[in-house]
Amino acid sequence: MAGNTSKTARASVRAGQAGQGGALSVLGEFKYLIPLADGRFAYVRNLTNGKTNHLRTDSDAFVEEIRGLAAAGHGAKIRAEIQGLEAANPKHDWAATEKRLVDAGVFEG
Repeated sequence: MAGNTSKTARASVRAGQAGQGGALSVLGEFKYLIPLADGRFAYVRNLTNGKTNHLRTDSDAFVEEIRGLAAAGHGAKIRAEIQGLEAANPKHDWAATEKRLVDAGVFEG
């Protein structure tokens, strides 16, 4: 993780690495999203620039961050990850987040 990230971001990533639900890597698969506050926010890990951004999941910035990752070829994995988050935490309404991204044309390619 980048050296200029906040102490909270670093702690969240460490916690995600320790727990199975929020793991950053599962069987070698990179995790792009670290959900926060019942899915209202998320850390978005960006492989293309090495940064981790804290974004509100209903914001335009979140849509654009995911759009950039999808354009770089990570869209299918991110969409599968969002669907997995919805299955694991249906009360967090990740389905609405996915719908917003689909409506914005993020996963079209």
